[in-house]
Amino acid sequence: MDIVTRIVIIGGGPGGYEAALVASRLGADVVLVEAEGVGGASVLTDCVPSKTLIATADVMSSFESADELGIRIGGVSVGGSCVTGVNLDKVNRRVKDLASAQSVDIGESLSKAGVQIIRGRGRLTPDRQVEVDLPDGTVTLYHADVILLATGVRPREVPEAMPDGERILNWKQVYNLKELPPELIVVGSGVTGAEFAGAYQALGSAVTLVSSRDRVLPGEDADAAEVLESVFRRRGMRVLSRSRAASAVRKGDRVVVTLEDGRTVEGSHVLMAVGSLPNTEGLGLEEAGVELTRSGHIEVDRVSRTSAPGVYAAGDVTGVLLLASVAAMQGRIAMYHALGEAVWPINLKRVSSNIFTSPEVATVGQTNVKAQNDSPGFNEYKLALDSNPRAKMLGFKDGFVKLFSRKGSDTVVGGVVVAPRASELIHPITMAVDLHLTVDQVASVFTVYPSLSGSVAEAARRLHADVKDED
Repeated sequence: MDIVTRIVIIGGGPGGYEAALVASRLGADVVLVEAEGVGGASVLTDCVPSKTLIATADVMSSFESADELGIRIGGVSVGGSCVTGVNLDKVNRRVKDLASAQSVDIGESLSKAGVQIIRGRGRLTPDRQVEVDLPDGTVTLYHADVILLATGVRPREVPEAMPDGERILNWKQVYNLKELPPELIVVGSGVTGAEFAGAYQALGSAVTLVSSRDRVLPGEDADAAEVLESVFRRRGMRVLSRSRAASAVRKGDRVVVTLEDGRTVEGSHVLMAVGSLPNTEGLGLEEAGVELTRSGHIEVDRVSRTSAPGVYAAGDVTGVLLLASVAAMQGRIAMYHALGEAVWPINLKRVSSNIFTSPEVATVGQTNVKAQNDSPGFNEYKLALDSNPRAKMLGFKDGFVKLFSRKGSDTVVGGVVVAPRASELIHPITMAVDLHLTVDQVASVFTVYPSLSGSVAEAARRLHADVKDED
């Protein structure tokens, strides 16, 4: 008689739904508990909506080089209408519709795979079962052999700048706006702040970016951050560096942000992009023996195990890397491990990531930022994007391709790309890192001429030449 493993997953984001699909295909009985909707915050209020909004902003940004390319915008019909501005209400309706459609698609895939989807809020019991508060007020207990926690994160809130959903906003509330903010203040210059600041500037808002650090994207490659901040300023964005916000107060149809040094910044709206907090409250973690990190995230190992037997965790709630791709991989790895399949522990050196600004910033592997203490040392080469013939044809001037190789072996260990669609250009570098290719191997691969990807091979050739010159 076959014994079927019962798996209960709390949270329907990428970590949860990808785990559910894997477990179901491997023959497990899978229950997925989700309070808001399948896809979680990533699909409904975070990744999918923000990147859809940014896609519209990208179209607006592309007009920047129109004059150089000989294109007249004013009075010219584009897609049947004259390009004069943005209808934010229509943009946000499309954002929400696409997010809802994606959620439905995921739900249908789960149902076809045999996953039981429960709408409700789940929590662990002390004996590591799952209680679910259902919408009708009843509580149901689900027995589980394996539990996966994938409850995600929420926007961090500052008591002196609490969102009201109208003028003071967090990144979940911006899609309710009916009109474009005339003067938007973005507090926070990390990934979320930079993406929204760039998007709203492209859409037509006058944007002020308040950064507590000395530059935008403080955790990213310094050269990349310098290019992006230069582009922001050239396009008219006001960037306030080393300026920590103390409060945001609404005054009628205006908002006043007070900085810690006493200065004030006034605008029509403010977006608070000051990080996130893990959704670990009310899950019964302590009683079930699940340990948390100092930051409040769930502690996991490289196969997604928590400190409690039979309990795994995946996604942003673990604080490993706040990326949908990492969440999904953590969820898959957890199920492979729990169900006795061959498993490869997660290797963060192989993870590529992208910041959807204009230009985009993509990274993979070990770079100057990520390898400060790596003893063997690195060689690096940075190739400016404006040297690429295809970039010249398209009017792209801002950006570069940077490669890192290990001294001695010349193995490619990382890369940084700053360019339009850097999220696509980083892929060949990711493959080089994953497959341990040498600089020579990357340099010798044929590329289309002319193409932006040609800069990857050219950067490898020049890095090879630099290393030979040093020898």
